[in-house]
Amino acid sequence: MVGFLPPAIVLAGGLSRRMGRDKALALLGVRPLLAHVIERLAVQTTALAINAPADFSNDFGLPIVPDTLAGHPGPLAGIAAGMRHAAQLAPAASHLLVVPADCPFVPRDLVPRLAANLDEGSPIVLARSNGRLHPVVGLWPIALAPAIEAWLADPQNRKLMSFIEGQRVVVVDFEMVETTAGPLDPFLNINTPEDLLQAERYYEALAS
Repeated sequence: MVGFLPPAIVLAGGLSRRMGRDKALALLGVRPLLAHVIERLAVQTTALAINAPADFSNDFGLPIVPDTLAGHPGPLAGIAAGMRHAAQLAPAASHLLVVPADCPFVPRDLVPRLAANLDEGSPIVLARSNGRLHPVVGLWPIALAPAIEAWLADPQNRKLMSFIEGQRVVVVDFEMVETTAGPLDPFLNINTPEDLLQAERYYEALAS
């Protein structure tokens, strides 16, 4: 879909237990992971916002959109909050781009490749790489906000994949990126200090 520029939410509200600190603000090179994601999405989206707690350290010049449910109910809550925010700022938009803050190598052509698979059925369009589906990287129909909120009203419903299984989904495959440090999964996500060290090696390889 030529010229498609959706509103977007970057999910930065996780607890980062395995990292031991807020991974969205962990440095890759001299910039936080979140800054790398924002830079790659800026020209692919409009009305870009960050899903994070209200007290999130915001040096990024973007709106902070907190979850509407307490208790860290997971990424679905962040997606729903992003949908509500997008509906106010871009009422004509059909889909919300969702990307996590710990995915610094997200493709620079992510949106056009996902959008090429949109159709009148308004599916969820998700990315897949190296045989792995990425449920928090994709285009989500904004009209799903009430359904997500109703699902989350039951405290037993927190698993993202369980919700997705009841929806129409289109999957788009992305290739590994060849680097001098080895093949890079473009959706490599950073969960641990070891992951961050690996990302540093890829980052340096891409910069050389």
